[in-house]
Amino acid sequence: MILDTNALSAMAEGDLAVEALLAGEAIHHLPTIVLGEYRFGLLSSRLRDQLAQWLDGMERSCLVLVVDATTARFYAEVREELRRKATPIPENDLWIAALARQHQLRLVSRDQHFDAVTGLQRLSW
Repeated sequence: MILDTNALSAMAEGDLAVEALLAGEAIHHLPTIVLGEYRFGLLSSRLRDQLAQWLDGMERSCLVLVVDATTARFYAEVREELRRKATPIPENDLWIAALARQHQLRLVSRDQHFDAVTGLQRLSW
């Protein structure tokens, strides 16, 4: 499963529902985009040091997914499909959706706009 930023935040907060959802999976996938979004949020957090250490551990324990030339092809397809349906989603989420389709992985997120992406299975808690 791929973790969206809101899933990562829920994990950091100790949300038992998201932890139960992830419990059956041996490996969690973490997009570099999510790492960037979360690290950006840390810059203004009063718990910055504590959460940065936690994130470093998550980064070591997850499989980090990077954007590459193949991802760019999936990105273009997803973006065009959504343009045709007139259902745009935020730019960073386009990249996350592209990674999910590229690697054929389910996405853990509360963002319902991912449901507009064909072939993407979103899991919520």
